[in-house]
Amino acid sequence: MAHGKKTHHPDTRLTTSGRNPEANFGIVNPPVYHASTVIFPTVEALHKAEEHKFSQTFYGRYGTPTTFAFQDAVADLEGAEFCIALPSGMAAIAVALIANCKAGDHVLITDGAYAPTLVFARTILKKFGIDITVYHPMIGADIKDLMQPNTRMVFTEAPSSITFEVSDISAIAKVAHAAGALLAMDNTWSAGYYFKPFDHGVDISIQAATKYIVGHSDAMLGTVTMNDEKLWKKARITAGALGHAAAPDDCYLGLRGLRTLAVRLPRHQSTGLKLAKWLAQRAEVDVVLHPALDSCPGHEIWKRDFTGASGLFSVVLKEGFDQTAIARMLDNMDLFAMGYSWGGYESLIIPADPGSSRKAYDWPHKGQTLRIHAGLEDPDDLIKDLEAGLNRLTS
Repeated sequence: MAHGKKTHHPDTRLTTSGRNPEANFGIVNPPVYHASTVIFPTVEALHKAEEHKFSQTFYGRYGTPTTFAFQDAVADLEGAEFCIALPSGMAAIAVALIANCKAGDHVLITDGAYAPTLVFARTILKKFGIDITVYHPMIGADIKDLMQPNTRMVFTEAPSSITFEVSDISAIAKVAHAAGALLAMDNTWSAGYYFKPFDHGVDISIQAATKYIVGHSDAMLGTVTMNDEKLWKKARITAGALGHAAAPDDCYLGLRGLRTLAVRLPRHQSTGLKLAKWLAQRAEVDVVLHPALDSCPGHEIWKRDFTGASGLFSVVLKEGFDQTAIARMLDNMDLFAMGYSWGGYESLIIPADPGSSRKAYDWPHKGQTLRIHAGLEDPDDLIKDLEAGLNRLTS
């Protein structure tokens, strides 16, 4: 459960939540507790620990004090009471879905979701007899037309992965709740810092803490956060039954990352915006898909609901650049590396093909899409690198 002085500014709580020096010999940061077996002095103590195994030490798979400290801090970050740490963002997505859906249920999933989410839904969930319908990210309140009597959950992500449409979370939440369905959201892009999901009707917030929370590209970690104790217990039981256990070392790295989140994200934001605005002026560029720019679908919703932007966005090049030209650009970047994931200190760029994966609508752009993560390097150096890369397209 989340603890801390709620009257303090959120940035202050990021540096203090999940800490208890008095219980750790005065040590400022929660130590890394490695454990499988936990021993107890009496039968009574053994049984009591088993009753509370999800919130105190009982067996390593259910968490150590390091795990609990990280969970408390993330719950506080997102404005919730409960959090579960899992070994990856994908594990968090899987637990959220499996814990709440059964054979015969129907789930609505945004077409803008992280691609492995859709793969999981179309393979594992389908195999378990759970029906899936994919919807347009900009559907808003019209999602009512897709609701079925057996719709158990609506799964959303904002902004969309790769294409960055910003869904109207509040409108979708109202429809889902009116139909008795849950709303789950992948909130990784905002890191829980620039969007508070529970203020907009979300029931379950999911993050790949691998990204901005860890912040250093050196750990795999996921979180599932909620306010409803029943949902927490269901997810906790599911995670335990599946054998999911976040490593204490990775929880420690997640805690370390949280302490600097409030200073890192504004830098990612400012650099990302500078790059996006510069790219929008380039002749090679068709459109920049950054939620803070009015060229991005859902920009007005972003202005209404979000308090900032992270460093991840996409750019669509104009038609006419073949794959040889794209490789010539990307293979010779100096600062931008090519690699999956994002949220770390380094800038990244990868080619993407949204048209091949979108099922609920036709992707309107014909040119090559590039996904960009703005890291913590000097933004002018990053612009020089992009300029040289774009010049290579026509060389």
